[in-house]
Amino acid sequence: MNTPKELKYTKEHEWVKIEDGKATIGITHFAQSELGDIVFVELPEAGDDITKDQPFGSVESVKTVSELYAPLSGKVVSVNEELSDNPEFVNESPYEQAWMVVIELTNEAELEELLDADAYTQFIEQ
Repeated sequence: MNTPKELKYTKEHEWVKIEDGKATIGITHFAQSELGDIVFVELPEAGDDITKDQPFGSVESVKTVSELYAPLSGKVVSVNEELSDNPEFVNESPYEQAWMVVIELTNEAELEELLDADAYTQFIEQ
């Protein structure tokens, strides 16, 4: 299982990369492997506000539709538009090509609740 050490994670299987007060968000290798082939990705628009632990979009696979839950609160500043034409990126490259949104953080204290790679790996192995 691919779990990059430099990222943070949630128990809902999102990953977060923090840089300069902004968070890039996507779903983990584990999540995409459990979902199967991704055929559609629905994301918010730039300018939208997202709230920690609330749905901000969804991914549809051949098996199911799964909500995406915001790992942090913030304003969406960038959306990966390529995923609408290439949802398979989520399966092929969950940490590189398949980032979903970048948000400007509104509550940095929420960062404390994210898991590091070791804690996330332990969580999915249970």
